[in-house]
Amino acid sequence: MAEVRALAEDVGGRYEHIDVLANNAGALFAARKLTSEGFEQTFALNHLAPFLLTNLLRGQLDGGRVVTTASDAHKSGTLDLDDLQSTKSYAAMRVYGISKLCNILFTRELARRAPELHANCFHPGVVRTGFGKNENGIWKALTTLGAPFFRSPQRGARSLVWLAVSHAAGSLTGEYVVDEKVLAPSAQAQDATLAEGLWERSAELVGLPAASAPA
Repeated sequence: MAEVRALAEDVGGRYEHIDVLANNAGALFAARKLTSEGFEQTFALNHLAPFLLTNLLRGQLDGGRVVTTASDAHKSGTLDLDDLQSTKSYAAMRVYGISKLCNILFTRELARRAPELHANCFHPGVVRTGFGKNENGIWKALTTLGAPFFRSPQRGARSLVWLAVSHAAGSLTGEYVVDEKVLAPSAQAQDATLAEGLWERSAELVGLPAASAPA
């Protein structure tokens, strides 16, 4: 989170206004590890980092677009607000799916709390990038062997670019997009009470005020 704050300070100092913030960084970790600040790595990188960065840059984002890379893997995750750090049990793909569920819930709650901007998220498909290769073992083998069948980075980025710059997406906010189409995510990803609870817990963890949302 210290690196996120440093990035926000750097970007915020250089740009008076930000048209598009693309929250795209993410990873899967084979085993449970903690950051130097004591956060479980998957949750910290995939959810807390974009949550904090977006909030720190909110003053520059007025009228802009926030595009967050989620995943269809969110359907495999079940979020427990009392175990955000996966202390009870850890399975790499399940925890990754939970973090992607968090991305969608964050997007929906951001759209509700910040009507001055347009917040959306998307599923890029399984893309031929370095994803999964940060870990040795089964995940590196699977992503290497499967690479010929995965989408190209250009195809995977198409929904991100569409949400960032297209006129057609300009009126969207709080939506989940797949292949440039608005689709309904899982039932839990549409839970407004869960989205609000995640926001408040996340704000507490990163030291931000859990500002009241508009009615």
